[in-house]
Amino acid sequence: MSPWAVVAVSAVVAGYAAVSRRLVPTVVSGPMVLVACGLAIGPLGLGLLDRAHDAEVTRALLESALALLLFTGAASVRRADLRRERSLPVRLLAVGLPLTMLLGWLVAWALLPGLGVWELAVVAIVLAPTDAALGQQAVSDERVPALVRHGLGVESGLNDGIVLPFFVLALAAAGEGQQEGQGPLAVFLLSLVASGAIGVAIGWLGARGLHWSAERRLSTPTWRQILVLTVPAISYALCAAADGSGFIGAWTAGLAFGSVLRGREREAARDSGRQGAGANHGAEANGAVAADAVAAGAVTSGAVAAGDDRVGRGTVFCAQLGELLAALSFLLFGAVILGPSLEVIDGRMVGYAVLSLTLVRMVPVAVALAGSGLRAPTVGYIGWFGPRGLASLVFGLIAFEAALPGEVLLSGVVVVTVALSVCLHGASAAFLGARYGAWYGRALSRDPGLREKTPAA
Repeated sequence: MSPWAVVAVSAVVAGYAAVSRRLVPTVVSGPMVLVACGLAIGPLGLGLLDRAHDAEVTRALLESALALLLFTGAASVRRADLRRERSLPVRLLAVGLPLTMLLGWLVAWALLPGLGVWELAVVAIVLAPTDAALGQQAVSDERVPALVRHGLGVESGLNDGIVLPFFVLALAAAGEGQQEGQGPLAVFLLSLVASGAIGVAIGWLGARGLHWSAERRLSTPTWRQILVLTVPAISYALCAAADGSGFIGAWTAGLAFGSVLRGREREAARDSGRQGAGANHGAEANGAVAADAVAAGAVTSGAVAAGDDRVGRGTVFCAQLGELLAALSFLLFGAVILGPSLEVIDGRMVGYAVLSLTLVRMVPVAVALAGSGLRAPTVGYIGWFGPRGLASLVFGLIAFEAALPGEVLLSGVVVVTVALSVCLHGASAAFLGARYGAWYGRALSRDPGLREKTPAA
């Protein structure tokens, strides 16, 4: 990357940071600004960035951002969230997500002739995970019931990790004819089992090490946050060295890390109740490290923490770094990926992108929420706000570099879908959030027992 490109990228990020609060209630979202600025400094504009010279930087940045956000997203989700939100996230993840992949495959089969069965599956899987950052106002507007905000946040924090095994299997099967060595099943098992085991082990060790250090007051809060950052980094690197999936490793590390630290917090709470205030130094240490451990309360590109969980200060650095890398990723997406792709976009790509953001998302959500008691406006709101963002970009880039048959068509569909999602979900988030919030207020006044009302924690 040239010095002038670094200057331009830094200036864009600084400019957006300076006015970011003013943009929140408007129809102009952060990703929209960053993608537009990327187009301006890319080949279609100033020519400071291009795919030929900056491909490696782009991939490293995208993958680093996704690994961090997979970790913080998994670490921030509590099992209580899945139960307390009246099973909304469970319905979306266990029913809506598989149906989204299946319906996406069927629509791709109808609209994208020329791709094989597994290439069509790759398209559907790549575009299944959602990214809450593209519709941030939709999940942060306090007028929207917490049930919906938290449900969308938990879904976004977990669905990209859940689709990873399916993506690995489909990608291995699609490229079987072009590669020698392990078959798709062996690649799948290596990625899922080995990477999952590595991630769980590193997450467990990281959480235990963090607790041990804080309990003995051997570390400062700043360095504890840096210690947390090493957990996804080590997990990703070890999985890559074992020819597994670094993303699965980072995601499972986050699950294990968050689970262990929350267990410590519960132990601290029980000790505090038994011993009384002032007589439980060990319990205080447990509570301190737990409060320093897992991201909560921040909206990032892959995770929206839910509830009033106190375990939130330690991965703040991880979450903020991931958010910065995600912002840079959207900037480079506009410059290095979207700009050159505009030359090959055709009607099939646009048609599939539109259906992916509407029919392919909204029908499975409606099926998943059938019988839940949620009103039609709520089902429509949840169905619409399923933006496609960073995870789809990274998975699409990996699929493109695998040199699959029809790679131009495949990558074009992903690029167009993400670009449309940036514009449509970003522009509609504030408006629809306000409209839906107003409807909820009126409906709640007429029916205090409205299903959308969040139950007591």
